[in-house]
Amino acid sequence: MMRSWKALRAGLMATVAAAAFGGAQAQEVTLRVHHFLPATSYAHTMFIQPWCDKIAKDSNNRLKCQIFPSMQLGGTPPQLYDQVKDGVVDVIWSLPGYTAGRFPLSEVFELPFMMRDAEATSKALWDYVQQHAPNEFKDVHPIAFHVHGPGVFHMRDKPIRTMADFKGLKLRAPTRQTNRFLAALGATPVGMPVPQVGEALNKGTIDGAVVPYEVVPAVKIHEIVKFHSETDPSEPAFYTSTFMFVMNRAKYDSLPPDLKKVVDANSGQALSGQIGKTFLAADAEGKKLTAKNTTNVIGKDELQHWKKAGEPVVEAWIKDVDARGANGRQLLEAAKALIAKHSATR
Repeated sequence: MMRSWKALRAGLMATVAAAAFGGAQAQEVTLRVHHFLPATSYAHTMFIQPWCDKIAKDSNNRLKCQIFPSMQLGGTPPQLYDQVKDGVVDVIWSLPGYTAGRFPLSEVFELPFMMRDAEATSKALWDYVQQHAPNEFKDVHPIAFHVHGPGVFHMRDKPIRTMADFKGLKLRAPTRQTNRFLAALGATPVGMPVPQVGEALNKGTIDGAVVPYEVVPAVKIHEIVKFHSETDPSEPAFYTSTFMFVMNRAKYDSLPPDLKKVVDANSGQALSGQIGKTFLAADAEGKKLTAKNTTNVIGKDELQHWKKAGEPVVEAWIKDVDARGANGRQLLEAAKALIAKHSATR
């Protein structure tokens, strides 16, 4: 009888252990994803929702998202990074530049005239962070880094054609490096997140905003401004912004191994490049909405003057990074080399 009881108990324990193991393997996880644009934005419909659909499919619906657009969980766009770092949410999409000075090494991609192609530059940004700036994102688990397409001037009352047109204008920009560049060009820069741009343009608080065409429908810019000033497409974009798509580190660490594999398979350099490519496609869609307005292209010769004006901005970044114990010039060259490398494979 004693042996039978022991055998029965052992069998029961094995069954319980197997059930527990099976339950762990079948664990279902819902990620709370927070971002600052509306659910109708291209970022939401063409990138964030498809990524969530992909991880659900790859995990047999065991890894899902609950997406909260337009800051629905509270706070402001500059607070998104701390929300994911502190575990208030599980995943965020935001701009490092919304928290000025917090990610100084990564700002190199936001210097004047760095980016020609969003797909190649996004791949370069991912590689750069892994190789040269991993500590800037050590508090989170990176999924992707990317940039957007060429920045465009969206103006209320008059277009931008030359540097002289900047005088007396208040222009919105997303990051401190772009703000510094606008100041160097002669404008008064006004820093603000994208969701505030529409109201500021409507009220005349700003005369124009620099954003890619991708943002146009989210803020209804095409209904507020009359002019869109692009830079010569044969030249690098006068600015781009960096973006982060990152997960709470503890949340990632808590995932069972098979769900970690799903996240890993949908992260990294390839995803970063794909997002950059998606944003270029979104630019094309956004530009269609501006057809009734006036668009002009700032010529190559004029842009040479802008490049000269932007040189002190680059030197100031190098000096700032040097003061932090890094080698700014080497990092600048490393970023350019990575962009060139990925552009060559396009």
